[in-house]
Amino acid sequence: MQFKAMQKSWTVLRSGRQILAQNSVQAYSGGPWRKLAVLNNLDLNRMRFNGSKFFTGFPEIQGCGFLLLGKATSLQRGMKEKKNFWRQQSTRSCPEALVYKVRVATGKRWGSATFDSVSITLVGLKGQSAKQLLDKTGKDFIPGAVDDYEISSDRHLGPLLLIRLHKEPYQFFPEDPWFCDFVQLTDPDGQIFHFPCYQWIEGYQDLELREGTGKLICDDGQNSCLLRHRTEELRNRQDTYRWMEFAPGLPRCVAVDTIDEMNTNIKFSLTKMSTFMARSKLTQLEFRLKGLMNYHNSWKKLEDIRKVFWFNKTLVSEYVADHWQEDAFFGYQYLNGVNPLVIEKCTEIPAKFPVTQEMVAESLGKTTTLSEELQKGNIFIVDYKMLQGSPTNVIHGEQQYLAVPLCLFHQMSSGNLVPIAIQLSQIPGAESPIFLPSDPHWDWTLAKMWVRNADFHIHQNISHLLKTHLMAEIFTMATLRHLPMCHPVFKLLIPHIRYTLQINILARIRLIKKGGMMDQATSAGFEGVGFLVSRGVQQLTYSSLCLPEDIKDRGVESLANYYYRDDATKIWAAIER
Repeated sequence: MQFKAMQKSWTVLRSGRQILAQNSVQAYSGGPWRKLAVLNNLDLNRMRFNGSKFFTGFPEIQGCGFLLLGKATSLQRGMKEKKNFWRQQSTRSCPEALVYKVRVATGKRWGSATFDSVSITLVGLKGQSAKQLLDKTGKDFIPGAVDDYEISSDRHLGPLLLIRLHKEPYQFFPEDPWFCDFVQLTDPDGQIFHFPCYQWIEGYQDLELREGTGKLICDDGQNSCLLRHRTEELRNRQDTYRWMEFAPGLPRCVAVDTIDEMNTNIKFSLTKMSTFMARSKLTQLEFRLKGLMNYHNSWKKLEDIRKVFWFNKTLVSEYVADHWQEDAFFGYQYLNGVNPLVIEKCTEIPAKFPVTQEMVAESLGKTTTLSEELQKGNIFIVDYKMLQGSPTNVIHGEQQYLAVPLCLFHQMSSGNLVPIAIQLSQIPGAESPIFLPSDPHWDWTLAKMWVRNADFHIHQNISHLLKTHLMAEIFTMATLRHLPMCHPVFKLLIPHIRYTLQINILARIRLIKKGGMMDQATSAGFEGVGFLVSRGVQQLTYSSLCLPEDIKDRGVESLANYYYRDDATKIWAAIER
């Protein structure tokens, strides 16, 4: 009767949970690795990690353990007592046996607990222990638990190299994923060894974990056990994370088409996924309430655009709405806006942009000339030549267009950067006039709007998509495929790249695919995105990714009010230290 009651309670409890992934591939979590990134065999074994809020690892949503956040339920306590009855008793140390103390930390995230059977094998320089069950009276492996055990060995194993966690079925219970934070071992001499895990262990499998000190391959010497582990770990990861081509000309990406195909350990945490979905749903709701979801007409007046931002007003958005037509604010956006990466010093007026002294005399004032300002280094330029030849989109039967503009700026004595000439194509002539601040207000304003439209396409496709998302994915894939978890660089990088693959997969599913949001809403469309990213790849240089070299190459070291440069330089210097 008690057995049937337990089965019934188990069924009720299981109904409140979600099984979101069943992938038994070895993987890893991100947060705590940075603390173990050490060169020269620096011993971090005496450092303890208890899974602080910052080091939350990878997903919080995929585990299928009990929904427990603290104390065990009466059901679980009862089942643990029966579990001890049915299972073999923990190995107890005999007087002549050597005792190893084992501490196992289970993650605090939702579903980290497991009812599966967990055993351990210790592997040292002088041999290995027998496989021994991790079990004690009461509760094991509940969220946030740190459980202590004793393992016996008939001999001293020497410095511990590896442990094996054996996750196996327990009686009638279904498979139950487990998120293990770490395992800490104390040998008979009192020396402490730390084995970081920080990953979901799914299915029934044996998982090998190396001792946590950061090591290069040369540090393994001729130890066949460690070399084998390193090789097998990378082989498994290379099988898991494969390359594919999303579109011709674009950098290769991870071969995953849907979120369901992703390895559990690289998915969003519960908090991040919930926030992401909530924002998406709220945005859709806002557009539906405003009647903008299927709105195909042009704006009737500029004031109508304010309606788009009812739910997202900030001091910044209100300031932009009030000052966007001002020349000083137009220039300021190139210094500290969303794309402060394209402005360059102009030392000579290009032949394709024939600006004369007479054209800009009114903007420069009576006390200087264009030639003098060029020599002083006060003239800057933005050239959107990368847009030349890009395919353009057709939206709701309307042909879209892209300008390929050049814009000349003057840094005034006040420090303000203002536009003084705009040409909307790369070919000068009667069909491509040069617009000036002295032109009628709306002619000049419309010219600036076309420049900002061009900047949007360069920002979204080159600065953002290529240089941020796609380049980060390349580094992520290289890290996962070629650096084992014990490598110091892996430990340093993994906290920063743990969500890179999922956000890029979502972008390919929702944004940049044929029929996606970029295809529906931008002048370049799907074909244009592929064209621009491909061209960006061809022109990409390593120095352009290195801030000091990029600043120097663009000649903007002394450009006033360039807060992006100032702040980014401080961050760069901090990283170098």
